[in-house]
Amino acid sequence: MANKKDITTRFFAKKDIGGAESINDLRDKEFSGASLSAEEKFALANFDKYRLNVLNAQKDEEQFHLLYRQIQVISNLGDWREFLKEEFSK
Repeated sequence: MANKKDITTRFFAKKDIGGAESINDLRDKEFSGASLSAEEKFALANFDKYRLNVLNAQKDEEQFHLLYRQIQVISNLGDWREFLKEEFSK
C-alpha cells in the first residue's frame, strides 16, 4: 500500500499538473469513436487496475472517499503517459 500512496503523492506534488492529455481525455476520445493506440489502451487498463486496487484496499470509509476524489483529479488532470510505467502494470 505504501507504493500506492507514493503514486498519489507524486501526482499531487507536481507543479505543472494539468494541461496534458489525461485519462479522461482518452476516454472521451474513445467514446467519440476515435481509435486509440496500443499505448493509450494500455494506459487506460493500467489506470483502471490502479483505481480498483487502491479503492478496494480501503477499510475506512473516510479514507476511501478521500482517495476516490484524488483519483478523480488524477484522471482529469494527470498525464495519461504516467500509467505506462511499470509500477501500474503489476
